[in-house]
Amino acid sequence: MTKEEVLKKYFGYSEFREGQAPLIDSILSGKDTFGIIPTSGGKSLCYQIPALLFPGITLVISPLISLMRDQVIALNEAGVHAAYLNSSLTQGQYYKALENMKQGQYKIVYVAPERLLTDSFLQAASQVEISMVSVDEAHCISQWGQDFRPSYLKVIEFIAYLPTRPVVSAFTATATKQVREDVIALLRLKDPTILITGFDRENLKFSVLHPKDRYQVTADYVKEHREECGIIYCLTRKLVEEVAEKLQQEGISVTRYHAGLSDGERRQNQDAFIYDQKQVMVATNAFGMGIDKSNVRYVIHYNMPKNIESYYQEAGRAGRDGLNSECILLYGGQDVVTNQFFIDRQQEAEAEMEPQQVAAVKESERERLRKMTFYCFTNDCLREYILNYFGEKAPNYCGNCSNCLTQFEDVDITEIARKLIGCVETSHQRYGIVMIVDTVHGSTNAKIQRCRMDENPYYGTLGEVPIHRLRQIMNYLTLKGYLLLTNDEYPILKLSPQSRQLVSQEEPLMMKVAKEREKTEAKKEKKGRKAKITAASLEEADEELFEGLRALRTEIAKAEKVPPYIVFSDKTLIQMCTLKPKTREEMLEVSGVGEAKYQKYGDRFLEVLLGF
Repeated sequence: MTKEEVLKKYFGYSEFREGQAPLIDSILSGKDTFGIIPTSGGKSLCYQIPALLFPGITLVISPLISLMRDQVIALNEAGVHAAYLNSSLTQGQYYKALENMKQGQYKIVYVAPERLLTDSFLQAASQVEISMVSVDEAHCISQWGQDFRPSYLKVIEFIAYLPTRPVVSAFTATATKQVREDVIALLRLKDPTILITGFDRENLKFSVLHPKDRYQVTADYVKEHREECGIIYCLTRKLVEEVAEKLQQEGISVTRYHAGLSDGERRQNQDAFIYDQKQVMVATNAFGMGIDKSNVRYVIHYNMPKNIESYYQEAGRAGRDGLNSECILLYGGQDVVTNQFFIDRQQEAEAEMEPQQVAAVKESERERLRKMTFYCFTNDCLREYILNYFGEKAPNYCGNCSNCLTQFEDVDITEIARKLIGCVETSHQRYGIVMIVDTVHGSTNAKIQRCRMDENPYYGTLGEVPIHRLRQIMNYLTLKGYLLLTNDEYPILKLSPQSRQLVSQEEPLMMKVAKEREKTEAKKEKKGRKAKITAASLEEADEELFEGLRALRTEIAKAEKVPPYIVFSDKTLIQMCTLKPKTREEMLEVSGVGEAKYQKYGDRFLEVLLGF
């Protein structure tokens, strides 16, 4: 098989993303390879595809249990035999997996670095052909990286132990020039192919706010995005508890995660979020590495993190499916003090360093904290600031961050608001935001016709207003109390005393709307950059069909006991909505539908599609 055939058969994609093909070719040619690819850029495929083409086993060194588990579940769902070896296994399970590995049942084995030099693993490794050792999250090997783990230093000892040196590959999403050089030296990569695809995540909108009431800003945002999954990062366990409790009291579907919880509760809460049983996760930075949940639509940093690397990695957990998502940082002066305290008190990994090294690392941490603080105060493009930090040149206007959108204009929304309120009233306060917006916009979808909303007096009266603007105004009306949204599983719009007041008052209702400047030529003429989002947006998909597909995905995920995004991502479901495949061949053209997944689920999704 060729790499293209493997990509299509097992993973359901027709073409490689930027940088994937040359990295795969380098590995297949037998060269050591180092790839720096941003989160959601598809770095795992860069070692998984060669692993399926190599004759022997590929060992993937991975730092966290959750990362291994998610990757192995996804591979097995795609029809690839894979396993992981870490402390989550019982002794019996561990030795059974080792035996299966020796018998050649797996092509890919994920292993924790702490296991590499144990007698049992060394013995098993000596009895199999190891074609490649791939180091994931490779920045963990550098003391200058944000997640330095001394156990990663065992990787090179393990490779030296093997009778034949395999191909060595390394991958990470965030690494400064200093960290990249450290990785190459510490892993002793031999004349490696080094490829940096770029750090930009164009689908992410970055914002920095300096609110007087952080909780209220957070709560308002979460309420406006009730149907979306999000992560809220807090600096301390105490804050996690406070924020999660308050949101829960306000009817938000929320759970929490921090190191103070028992292992069982952490695992239970993490699964609740991953399996879409809870919409919002409030957590410390102990949560997230290796979490492949693709439909996280926003990440809110309740406090400023201690460095840009951590911030970008955590914020990057939003929009892994490539759809528009938001990254919001709420800055407060106490954040600097708290982070400084953590730097001064950090002890993990210091026991294995010389005093001079400890001093140098702490000074480096303080400098990175200063640069993080500057990010929160700069008036320049936030995306440019981040990319420059990682050594990548960028235009000074991105059009998708709070600083590039700081020019505002007051827009009179009185008539639009009155028509939205009128539609809610004449439909007897029975529907949610989507139905009302679709009605006034003049949608012809099946649900509108079935509910006879095309006979509503306000049907199509705001057809000239873009959908996103109508939703923005609707959110503004609910936020300001002109409309109320129930806390039910399916929130319904209700009138409020202010609704009547708005209809009768003479004063106009004004709303501040971001006034985008004209994009610069540098923005227009980016070379080698793909369009912001190649997939259709949710707004372009048939809402009822999408919900039908999502309901089927949830049903399958529960039966298979896997996260819904492992079955199919939102992006794949949206493409099903737009392409509306009718046959097996057409379904296999949908991005993310491979042969193994079609065999498992294809007919059931086709049945839903044909039903519409």
